[in-house]
Amino acid sequence: MLEVEKKKEPPHFTGHRQRLKDRFRKGGPEAVADYELLELLLYSAIPRRDVKPLAKQMIAHFGSFAETLSASENRLKEVPGVGDTVVTALKLVEAAAQKLALGAILDKPVLSNWKALTDYCHIQMAHQKNEQFRILFLDRKNRLIADEKQQSGTVDHTPVYPREVIKRALELHATAIILVHNHPSGDPTPSRDDIEMTKRIEEAGKQLGVILHDHLIISKSGQTSFKTMGLIS
Repeated sequence: MLEVEKKKEPPHFTGHRQRLKDRFRKGGPEAVADYELLELLLYSAIPRRDVKPLAKQMIAHFGSFAETLSASENRLKEVPGVGDTVVTALKLVEAAAQKLALGAILDKPVLSNWKALTDYCHIQMAHQKNEQFRILFLDRKNRLIADEKQQSGTVDHTPVYPREVIKRALELHATAIILVHNHPSGDPTPSRDDIEMTKRIEEAGKQLGVILHDHLIISKSGQTSFKTMGLIS
C-alpha cells in the first residue's frame, strides 16, 4: 500500500516574519521595536531559523539597536548564535548608514548644513567605547574636503598634538577645521584638558591662517559645541 507523502508545513515563524515585514513597510521604523528592526536584518543572514530570540538577546546585551550595530566584531560574537554571517550583515548596514551620512555633507558648506554634520558625527562616534579624535577639514567655501581620525585612545583620554593638527590642515590646503571627539562616558561636558588643548590648536591655527570653527564633543546623551559655550573666539 502506497503511503501518501505528507505536505511539509512551513516553519512556525513564517507568518510572523511576513506580518513584521508588512508592518515595517506600512509604518516605517517607528512602527517596530528595536529588536524587531534587528529581526528584519537577521532574516537575510539566518533565513531558516527563528531569529526573534537572538534579536532580543542582542538588544538586551548591547542596550539598543544603534549600539548593537556599532559593536565590534569581537563583542558581537560574545552573544551565542552570532557568527561571521550575522556580523557581516550588521556591519554592512552600519557602513551604509555612515556612507549616507557622509554623502549629506561631503563637498557641501557644512556651516549651513549643521544638523547633517552633527548627525554624521553621531553615527561615526557616539557609540564608540574608546575616545576618538577626528578633524573635519574645510576649504575656503567651508565645504568638507576630508574627515580624518587622528587618534584613538582609552575610554577617557586621547593624546592630541596641536602642531600635527595644523600641519595636516596645511598639507590638505584646508583653510578651516572643526574638531570632533567623543566621550564614551555619555557626558559631553568638556574637561579642562579639552579646553586647554582646543585653545592651543586655535592659537596655532591663527598663526598659519587656519580657522578653528568649532570643537564638538559627541556622546550617546547629546553633544557640546565649544563655539556655543563661548570657548572659541
